[in-house]
Amino acid sequence: MAMAQFCFSASLCYNSCFPRNATLSLTLCKPLKNGVFSFNTIQCCTSQREAIEHSGNGLASFPEKHLHRKSATSTKAPPPRPRRIILVRHGQSEGNVDESVYTRVSDPKIGLTEKGLEDAEQCGKRIREMIEKDKVHNWKVYFYVSPYRRGVETLKGLGRAFERSRIAGMREEPRLREQDFGNFQDREKMRVEKAIRMLYGRFFYRFPNGESAADVYDRITGFRETLRADIDIGRFQPPGERNPNINLVIVSHGLTLRVFLMRWYKWTVEQFERLNNFGNGGVVVMERGYGGSLLVHHTEEELREFGLTDEMLSDQEWQKYAKPGELNYDCPTLNSFFSHFANNCGDENENKINSS
Repeated sequence: MAMAQFCFSASLCYNSCFPRNATLSLTLCKPLKNGVFSFNTIQCCTSQREAIEHSGNGLASFPEKHLHRKSATSTKAPPPRPRRIILVRHGQSEGNVDESVYTRVSDPKIGLTEKGLEDAEQCGKRIREMIEKDKVHNWKVYFYVSPYRRGVETLKGLGRAFERSRIAGMREEPRLREQDFGNFQDREKMRVEKAIRMLYGRFFYRFPNGESAADVYDRITGFRETLRADIDIGRFQPPGERNPNINLVIVSHGLTLRVFLMRWYKWTVEQFERLNNFGNGGVVVMERGYGGSLLVHHTEEELREFGLTDEMLSDQEWQKYAKPGELNYDCPTLNSFFSHFANNCGDENENKINSS
């Protein structure tokens, strides 16, 4: 009885024994008929930037690890960036009109009121009207939504404004959920906790068995990185298309969206704590530029009412014309941290006068 014979040729060693670009090869020899052997070679590398070679399978790629190698595809231009990002607060919820609901219904299960459902539908119509003013034929929307019931119901309501061909897709995103205030809430105790929060600081105060705004900031940071990666690889683009008229719509909650803006624009804790909530079914629109300026869609008066300061408005003006990769080196927020700049400017002006 003939026995299958396998020949193994390998060089085995810990990665620390290899130089930077060393390889590990494994050759498999398998006997066929008439003494003929077939060979398969697997070549591995200690460097992540090297490809994995396997005969009969070409070069294996791992795009999720952002590996780079020289190829024709590496010279392609990046996908078009979304035309705008639209932040939507859910419509009026049962908890907005009766806080006692939180004592008997878990927060994720609190739905919209009749007015909230109307808020959602009207919001969808306003979004569509805004997009149609672009006067382009190939626009689409892509949705991210909080898994909380009031968020999903808001998405369903505003989604009525769009036919299927206009919706590029959607994703339920748990990191967009509301700030966790604890489980079933005691109404009177919650009033006390919110009063203490105002004394302690709205950003850092953590509710018992719940979250602080700082905790929300951490998970929103993770979502932001996912969002930026989706934008960079063109996840919203249909196969073979490069559509510059994709509109991203994020349906979430008041504090969560304010924290999102804080993280995106790198606002300080002090600036965050000055912000006001926007109404149920309200929208904040980030449009054009690398960062997406709030001043393209909103007026200065609207943004001041929202809580933006002169410094924040100045940065928003810069955001309208910023290009990918640019930083605002003249960001006026620096002056609030380095107060000696004002004195230095005075000294510099005096020196210029003396030298002249």
